Amino acid sequence: MKLKKLAQLMALIGVAGTAVAQEATPQAMQRVEVTGSSIKRIAKEGALPVQVITYDQIEKQGITSAEQLLSTISSNGTGANNMTSGNNVFGADADRVSGGASFASLRGLGPNSTLVLLNGRRIATHGASGKAVDLNSIPMGAISRVEILKDGASAIYGTDAIGGVINFILKTNYNGVEASATTNSTEAGGGMNRRASLLAGHGSLEEDGYNVMMSLTVDNNDKLSSNQRSFANGFQPGRGLSPDTTGTPFANQMTGAGTALGTSFTVPGSTNQYLQANPLSFTGKCDTVAGMSQYQTALWSKVTSPLRTTYSCAYDYGGDYVISFPVERANLLSRASFKLAPDHTMFVELLGSRTKATAEFTPMQIPTSVATGGLYPVGGAYYQDLSAYIPTFDRTKPIAYKWRANDFGNRTQENTTDNLRLLVGFEGTVGKWDYKAGVSHAQSKTNTKLLDGYSYTAQLFPALASGVINPWVGAGQSQSQAAKDLIESTKFRGDFQHGKTTLTAVDGSVSGELLQLPAGAMSAAVGFDLRRESYAFGQDIDATLVFLSPGNAALEKASRNVKAVYAELLVPIVKDLEMQLALRRDDYSLVGASTNPKVSFRYQPASWLLFRGSANKGFLAPSFTQLYSGQLFQELSSGAIDTLGCGRHPGDPVFCAPARLNYFSGGNTALKPETSKQGSVGMVIEPVKGYSASLDYWAINSKDRILNRSATIVLQNAALLPQNIIRNPDDTINYIQAGWINAAGSRTRGADLSLRGEGSTNGYKWNAALDGTWTQSFKFAEIAGQQYKEYVGNFYTRDLYLRWKHNASFSLARGDWSGLLTQNYSTGYKDQVPNGGALPYPAGFNPKVSSYTSYTLSGTYTGFKNTTLTVGIQNLFDKDPPFTAHNVDDVVGAGWDPRVADPRGRALSFQVKYKFM
Repeated sequence: MKLKKLAQLMALIGVAGTAVAQEATPQAMQRVEVTGSSIKRIAKEGALPVQVITYDQIEKQGITSAEQLLSTISSNGTGANNMTSGNNVFGADADRVSGGASFASLRGLGPNSTLVLLNGRRIATHGASGKAVDLNSIPMGAISRVEILKDGASAIYGTDAIGGVINFILKTNYNGVEASATTNSTEAGGGMNRRASLLAGHGSLEEDGYNVMMSLTVDNNDKLSSNQRSFANGFQPGRGLSPDTTGTPFANQMTGAGTALGTSFTVPGSTNQYLQANPLSFTGKCDTVAGMSQYQTALWSKVTSPLRTTYSCAYDYGGDYVISFPVERANLLSRASFKLAPDHTMFVELLGSRTKATAEFTPMQIPTSVATGGLYPVGGAYYQDLSAYIPTFDRTKPIAYKWRANDFGNRTQENTTDNLRLLVGFEGTVGKWDYKAGVSHAQSKTNTKLLDGYSYTAQLFPALASGVINPWVGAGQSQSQAAKDLIESTKFRGDFQHGKTTLTAVDGSVSGELLQLPAGAMSAAVGFDLRRESYAFGQDIDATLVFLSPGNAALEKASRNVKAVYAELLVPIVKDLEMQLALRRDDYSLVGASTNPKVSFRYQPASWLLFRGSANKGFLAPSFTQLYSGQLFQELSSGAIDTLGCGRHPGDPVFCAPARLNYFSGGNTALKPETSKQGSVGMVIEPVKGYSASLDYWAINSKDRILNRSATIVLQNAALLPQNIIRNPDDTINYIQAGWINAAGSRTRGADLSLRGEGSTNGYKWNAALDGTWTQSFKFAEIAGQQYKEYVGNFYTRDLYLRWKHNASFSLARGDWSGLLTQNYSTGYKDQVPNGGALPYPAGFNPKVSSYTSYTLSGTYTGFKNTTLTVGIQNLFDKDPPFTAHNVDDVVGAGWDPRVADPRGRALSFQVKYKFM
């Protein structure tokens, strides 16, 4: 009776909110290889937690990309590895060369710690960043299913599988022709997606001895801008949100020796030495220019000096972002399989893809000074005389200013990534032993062109100093034709940078039964993996010639060899108890070698009850970028404070409110590998056939975590990183050394819950499921030597570690009709506190970001001959992203956060699929 009630409760939970369901267990008792083991065995619930998602379920949810799929996986991190966040040059760990790419991050440990496989084998990492596999390179139209191993697998697949493994399994041995077309349009406009795919195959491997197949998928995604969504609004001061920039379309004037404002100025009735001014601010008319507002000094008084902002205007550049940029994507898969003998197969697989993403950033923010040039000249037609407000204003001197140069256009980049992999493989059986071997070569090449919005530095500042270009264009005004022509003459357009990764691999393994033990057969697998990896990143033009150049410094081609051998044992100890033992040794040239063990168990004392667990070690070698990327010179604009210098020179604006600070970022050849220890323990119950639940508790501890530290973080931790702040003899900062470092370790733990239920009643078949992740703790220190800090439920600039996330689904089918309702849910978290956490908070500020829930409803009809029609509504209730008051310089999204929510709003998808007979 208790079991019956438990089953009913599980079904009820599954119906209320349920996740992507697994395929039914195959009836044929054939041996298969499951992600997480190299030993083929009868498919059953194993010692490691593996989530399986079918292509049918992906289609019915209206998912058209691997990035969208990963956003529904509860064990995947809530981080800035998506394309929207990648369209950004700010942030603590901003990747300046990944525009157009997206990455996976299981457990929130980062893309480098998540291994992405295609049919169990590696593919090349992204050509530009080189750090991980770009999810855009996955041929989604040819996917059969996706397997997510939510457990460390360094001992089986390689050292970079610390967070887990995502294995995309492709269709094989397909016979027939199938075409499909999909559209997905938003109700509010913008961001429309389209897809067309063709799948064709001929021959049967079993009957004809061969099969050839081809899959072609073409995607096209339209642009979505912030101005198309009302929630993308960075000026909501009553809620604690306002822009933190004085780079405005109607320029703010700056102080400096030899300029009209001098080194500082006063206003009547005050003795304060102010540093910046705008004529619109003095007249209360900042908001007469679109996107501009009076700088909200009270909201930033503890972060940015009021001496710089009191008489300045601000600009909502966050509300000017492109939320989702145009993407064109094509994936081609061709595969030929041949039966060489009854139990031996050879196949040749060619995979190619091209992704073209047009990334747009807000226009350049240009500061002028005596040192850099560009001062507006005395006698210029647009000279702004502020002597009516500032008695010390010297109209005989040129004007220094900071300008958001909208008239130069959005900084626009075209990132084209070409991926190619050729694989020749062999699989077969000799007696009771299965073998597989393969030789492959893969490469990813990215080329970046600058299309608009960038200028040659040498031409830009003289053009500004000519006085022809007007930095103070008011409402209803525009640049003169002469100014437009001059602006155009400064621009750089053309090939800018390129990157390429290659991966050549030879692998092989055998598995089978070693001997019979009293409790059953002992099985084993042994294998090897030889790889040569390379990465190169170069400039087509000297990046220093282009103002605010968007890329990394050049990295000459670097290569390394990786040699690995591994062994795995499956040992039945007693009836219903088996152990899985694995050991792998990886030897990285230039980095070193590591041996990583893994032990797991599976104990099934009753047909309805299973216990499982694992323990393993990991080793993550630094990437080429982390080790060897060149030093890139950049600049921190106003707002940064030299905390140590200001403490030694209180009140001195040179230290307490510097106009700008120089810094370098790049690789670090002294990096050590990350190491980790992790484990899990769990149980699975199936009290009644068709009803099951699993609960797995996991923990991961890492040391020497490799993190990219921004100049801002270095400044904030100056006492712990004095060697990274290089000072001049007068104690001012010469430059800051940012970039990759070995930070302290991390500790995270949590649990995965999976519920399943299925049945039939009155001719209806139903299926309900839920996959959720509860994160108990995620602690780490930004810098070695600091105490560990808890990040679960708290704002952080790179990843959000949410307490609970789940994806749930309920499907119902009868005859030619079927329907699917899915729910994605994530808990809220504490927001970034305005004004550096200073009290009191703004009256309208809510320190808690709300939870986010979205629903997708789809219906499928198969009643027409050879035709399948699917209609779906994504974001069924048109749920806006929850409001957040975070600083846009830290995380993309003005008033919302793309790490959590989908900005497209309610959307309608329609798919038609036709099978040719």
